[in-house]
Amino acid sequence: MKLTELVATAEHVGATSSRLAKIDGIAELLARADPSELPAVVGLLLASPRQGRLGVGWRGLTTIEITHAGEPTLTVSDVDASLTTLAATSGSGSAAARTGILGGLAARATAAEWDFLVRAMLGELRTGALSGVLLDAIARAADRPLALVRRAAMLSGDLGETARVALTDDADALDAIGLQVGRPVLPMLAATAPTPSAALEITGTASVEYKLDGARIQVHRHGDEVGVYTRSLADITHRVPELVEIVRALPVDDVILDGETLSLDEDGGPRPFQETMSRFGADASRELVLRPWFFDVLHVDGRDLIDEPLSVRLAELERVAGDWRMPGIVTDDPGAAEQLSREALAAGHEGVVVKGLDAPYAAGRRGKSWVKVKPVLTFDLVVLGAEWGSGRRQGWLSNLHLGARDPDGEFGDPGGFVMVGKTFKGLTDELLRWQTEVFPEHETHRTASTVFLRPDVVVEIAIDGVQRSPRYPGGIALRFARVKGYRSDKSPAEADTIQSLRSLLRG
Repeated sequence: MKLTELVATAEHVGATSSRLAKIDGIAELLARADPSELPAVVGLLLASPRQGRLGVGWRGLTTIEITHAGEPTLTVSDVDASLTTLAATSGSGSAAARTGILGGLAARATAAEWDFLVRAMLGELRTGALSGVLLDAIARAADRPLALVRRAAMLSGDLGETARVALTDDADALDAIGLQVGRPVLPMLAATAPTPSAALEITGTASVEYKLDGARIQVHRHGDEVGVYTRSLADITHRVPELVEIVRALPVDDVILDGETLSLDEDGGPRPFQETMSRFGADASRELVLRPWFFDVLHVDGRDLIDEPLSVRLAELERVAGDWRMPGIVTDDPGAAEQLSREALAAGHEGVVVKGLDAPYAAGRRGKSWVKVKPVLTFDLVVLGAEWGSGRRQGWLSNLHLGARDPDGEFGDPGGFVMVGKTFKGLTDELLRWQTEVFPEHETHRTASTVFLRPDVVVEIAIDGVQRSPRYPGGIALRFARVKGYRSDKSPAEADTIQSLRSLLRG
């Protein structure tokens, strides 16, 4: 399949808000693809290449200056082969080698194809072709029952491979995909509620558990063989030997556990999320010790538990995990749930998750059986710039550059503003139109992609917190930033300070 066909489909999918139109477009593309290309096609559509970590970042991709091809000749297989080579390149001289591989790929791609590939590698396609849409498209293209396709994807943890099996093998092959120790499955996800009491109204009697600011892990053990996987199912076993040893000591032979991990400081409080995540990198220091907290069990010694209610799974978890269990209580009392939430927050954690006792483990799905509750932080920041949108947002100013006030000039000019992140989340069509009309009135200069503004416009931003980041001069970046609304009633002098944001850092 030509890459240009995939690019055209991604543009079509990104330009429509109709879920049915997205499904139709992707299903048609999948039906045309060669079976061997299906995992690569799915990975690129998800902006999550099947090779996993590629060892490249925004700066390395956007600074390549090269003459692109005038006509589309690249195939999906060509791209997949280049990304495979890229992912395998490491060691001395690898930076130059990766630059060479990317340069060669960029030269063979048209400008539109390269723009697509850059966004796919950076996880920024914004086509709306998320896993749910893709599952529907796979089922339609293969003429298979959606429930069967969804379960196969959940239990295999691999949408690309699910697409290949669905479109090329017989119906029994999908049905044969089951839970397997050693093969990670997509994690169950949680909805949100503003308070523990509101969450209990959704779930009824529930297990109310701490919500840590840690990293999601899934652990598989078969005898002495242990595998540890991230939320995205990346294998990090060799980077976390302390977790491996803990799981090897559990009173079980075969097990699949779901949980979180983080590191504690000298006072027993949680270290920042960024420090926990640093242990997963290639150059991680082993001085930072991780601890697991397990909150679910999917398999024990030959017995699959994902279809059992949570009450049954928790009983098994207590027997298997013991002291490594996530703190929590079983209750239908809103007062008790609120008290546990206060205790979790006081201990430096994010909040609580409220889980219905009768629910099975819905791998890969975000239903109402699990409901997370954590406080939302809001800050008034200024808009320093806005990037032109793509896909459905083509022609509109979209992704915002956000700045905090720096009254003492600790990170720049006294009274100036320091950039702390970007977001396009929470922008309605009405806000996009308003931004596109109003922002040029505040423009200082522009590039092909971005309009830069005087710090005149104040916007209220909701965040889940901040993390340390060398990308911005203030040394922090916003976590999960989204727009709540513009504050015409506030002047830039009333914007929140970089020091206020930095005070959210723990440790």
